[in-house]
Formats: sequence, structure tokens, C-alpha cells
Amino acid sequence: MVGVVAAQTAVRGSDFARLSRQAAELGLLRRRPVYHGVRAALVGVLLLGGWTAFFLVGDSWYQLVVAAFLALVFAQVAFLGHDIGHRQVFRTKRASESAGLSGNLLIGLGYGWWMDKHTRHHANPNDVDHDPDVAPGALIWTGDQARPRRGFAALISRWQAPLFFPMLFLEGLNLHVASVQSLFRGVVRRPLVEGGALLAHFAGYLGALFLVLPPGKALVFLAVHKGLWGFYMGCVFAPNHKGMLMPGPDDKLDFLRKQVLTSRNVRGGPFVDVLMGGLNYQIEHHLFPSMPTGNLRKVRPLVRAHCASLGIPYYECGLFRSYAEALSHLHEAGAPLRAGAARS
Repeated sequence: MVGVVAAQTAVRGSDFARLSRQAAELGLLRRRPVYHGVRAALVGVLLLGGWTAFFLVGDSWYQLVVAAFLALVFAQVAFLGHDIGHRQVFRTKRASESAGLSGNLLIGLGYGWWMDKHTRHHANPNDVDHDPDVAPGALIWTGDQARPRRGFAALISRWQAPLFFPMLFLEGLNLHVASVQSLFRGVVRRPLVEGGALLAHFAGYLGALFLVLPPGKALVFLAVHKGLWGFYMGCVFAPNHKGMLMPGPDDKLDFLRKQVLTSRNVRGGPFVDVLMGGLNYQIEHHLFPSMPTGNLRKVRPLVRAHCASLGIPYYECGLFRSYAEALSHLHEAGAPLRAGAARS
């Protein structure tokens, strides 16, 4: 019996190897310096243009348009940092880390914190014991996480589905807080360097706001910019895994099945590709995290056909459908709290 299980594991373990070999033969795993160079240049121009507009507009409520524009650009900077962190752009870890620190400086998002969190997520997506993205926090993802909740936390979790999108307006602030906290928790390899870059960002950002705008308008700009940035980031990352399979300790999945069954692709064409920074091809990204984002669309037919040949469900849907499924999952996770409230 042990021999049979071992043989089956060996066969299943080779399923991804065959797919990876095909992708490599097509050249899809090779870095694309021109693609990332052009993308970085465009994002840089947009970022520079946004801040130039900020200083030119000056003391005016039209600054709220600039705030909204910069929220979109900050997210695109984060998507580019995501690619850098996955070694899609640079071959060496040192070069990737050096470039990744631009996220600390330009948008106040800690590279070391994100790398630690995101690496653990990729290793065990949607695993409640190992994936930090589904650990209980402001939101809960399973009925078991709901039951210990008390007080205000229980109230939020009870109605977390309708509160989800409003709460995303606080995500930008949460990203900053988590980045700073990580400096004191032994998570970041070079806390002084990363902390210095974060400090430079916050000093420059707040200095610019209060230099150009009176305090009231500066605070409104801050709220609009950070709120929309967090909302945008949350809307991009929420469809990727929420509502998909959440493996338990008894689920023995090989790499291919673990990544495919816990991920969801979002359809929508070139507009959605740009809007979501290519992360709408989440299945392909999880299978090939170091593959240039621009190649994920190309490898998708190969992955779909491979999954079909193995009888592995490959799931994709439209953007709004993905949100509906994620909200349905959140609503279901909060059910024990609503049932308890009804009994009391």
C-alpha cells in the first residue's frame, strides 16, 4: 500500500514538471527587460506627472482630482514592485532588493514586510494555518475563526460582507502601519535602510502636502488619496483567492493542484489586464511567480489545456462575478456570529 501511494505521488509530482518544461521551451520563463523597462518608464512618467500637477494646481479643490490620479499611479508602482519582488525583472536577489526599496521611498510600502508576507502566501495559498492573507484580523475567512470573536470585532465580522468595500478605504493606512511595524518585529532584513526610506517618503509626502495646501485641504487630500489607493489595491487583490478552496491539514495537494484550486482568474481583456497589473491571471502567476507578468496571458491556454487533460478544475470569471463570490464567502464565514446573535 505504501508503494502504491508513493508511486501515485511521484506521478502527480511530475504533472507540474511537464507543464513547466513546455513553458520553458516556448521561452515564456525568460525575463523581458524591454517590457519591464517600458512599463517602469511609463509608471515613472505618470508618477512624475502627478506630482508636477500637484505643485502646479496649488491651493485648489481641484487637487482632489490629482489625489485620485495619484492613487491609481501608486497602485501601479506597487504592481511593478510586486514583479520586482518575484525576480521577474532582475536575476539576482541583491538587485531585486535594491530596486524593491523604491517602493519604500516612492509609495511608503515596505519591501521587506511585503516579501515576507507574500512569500508565505505563495507557499500555502488559502491555508488558514500558514497563509497570512487568510489569518483572522479585521476580517475572518472561516466559521472557526468567527466563533472566538467577541465585542466590536464580532460585530464587524458578523456584517463583514456589506462592510468589506467600505473597509477597503482604510487599506492604504493599514499598508503603511504594517510596513512600519515590521521594522521592529525581526521581519525585515535591513530595518535601518528600509526604515530610512520609509521615513524619507513620509517626510517628503507630508511636507509637500502641508507646504502647498492649507491644513484642511491637505488632510482632505490625504484622506482621498490614501482611501482610493487602498480601495484600488483591495479591489485588485480580493478576487484572486477569496471564495476559492481553503485546504485543511488533511488535504494533501501537490504543487500544481494547490496553486490552481485555490486561485481564480478574472476575465476582461486588455483593460482588466492593465487595471489589475496582470494579476488577473492569478492561476498562471501562482504556478510561475517568476514569469514576466506580460507572459501570463500567453501561457494561459497552455495551463488550461494541461489542467483539462488532468481533470483539474480551472476557474475564471468576470470581475464583478469574482466580487460577488468573494462577498458570498465573507458572508458565509460570519454566519456563526449572526446565528449566535439571533439566539441571544
